[in-house]
Amino acid sequence: MYFDVQYYWRVLRHVWSLNDWPGRRQTLFKLLILVPLGYVINAACFVLDYLLFPSLWRQSVRQPVFIVGHARSGTTLCHRLLAADGDTFSYFLYWEMFFPSLLQKKLMGALGVLDKKLLGGFCNRKLVAWDDRTFGRYRHIHNMSLWNSEEDQFVMRGAFVTQQWSLDIPMMHKLDIFHVDQMPLQKRRRWLRHYKECVKRQLVFNGGDKIHLAKNPLMSGWVQSLIDTFPDARIIVMLRNPLECIPSVLKLVEVTWQGKGWSRDQYALSLKLLTDVSFESFTHPRDVLKANPATAQVAVDYRDITAQPRNTVHAIYAAIGLQVSPEFDDYLRAQEDRERGHTTHFRYSIDEFDVTAERIESELADFFAAYGWPSQSEVATGIEENV
Repeated sequence: MYFDVQYYWRVLRHVWSLNDWPGRRQTLFKLLILVPLGYVINAACFVLDYLLFPSLWRQSVRQPVFIVGHARSGTTLCHRLLAADGDTFSYFLYWEMFFPSLLQKKLMGALGVLDKKLLGGFCNRKLVAWDDRTFGRYRHIHNMSLWNSEEDQFVMRGAFVTQQWSLDIPMMHKLDIFHVDQMPLQKRRRWLRHYKECVKRQLVFNGGDKIHLAKNPLMSGWVQSLIDTFPDARIIVMLRNPLECIPSVLKLVEVTWQGKGWSRDQYALSLKLLTDVSFESFTHPRDVLKANPATAQVAVDYRDITAQPRNTVHAIYAAIGLQVSPEFDDYLRAQEDRERGHTTHFRYSIDEFDVTAERIESELADFFAAYGWPSQSEVATGIEENV
């Protein structure tokens, strides 16, 4: 099992230097004790997977579907609409990403059965209560739960390839999880090889005969690497007016850092780097897919999937060569009014950040022209969104 030693040492040295940070001791305990211990357990289970589950040797990843695009552009909505087609797709639930090994997933499933039979679901009720306490207060921003489908990249945390460290500690200048396509070839291949191994295990866990469905805004910087690793990959790019989604993600990450006690001065550099990546989240997928016209691909406007989710899903399926089953179509019909009427109550303003509307409209002018997005003068200052 892969482990990114270079990134591990970068984080360890950075945390070691934070002498005045109250969370330093606890984080060093995680880095020096829990992370190595977790890796040893995961690596051992990865080896046992091939011994205990022979079908893993034969499992292939055929025509996976990747949903990319700027964060807060509807990637979650698109992913969960498609994930409802359970006869077609396999995907990661959030709890499953804590256990990248197939053996671990099977053991957790067995423990769940024992809890239900022997304890009447006592452990499950405790987990549900913990889930509500931990994620409930943020669900107006992003509907997160152990039992929801989530971003694929979290499954690589055991290999120390995760954005979580930069969300806990503003150090995007130390960890770059976005620019995978620009990484040295050997490192890029190691990252994607490990990711593919995690996907194979999830496919076996879900029956082995489905299509892997992934979503991750960070993978907007991985598109060429995904195509190189999965030559028959199909790519869905979500697009939303950057005057809305850029300040939205900046606000979301800022709220996360502030909630952990970091000041604006401490996270200013990371916020600037995140702003720069925001522009590349638009341009990089476009440029890569233009260079790979044989790759099945479709661009989806956020306004379409929120206003006409059923028709939009039908268009997505047609573009990537899939058929909408009658059962899934019935589900889409039932969801139509619900998705149209759903909004979150997460408010933000571009004026809170250094990036200006003029810069956004200038650097992404071709997107504004192509999609007819309104300019700053036409966009409300406070926005409620459906993501």
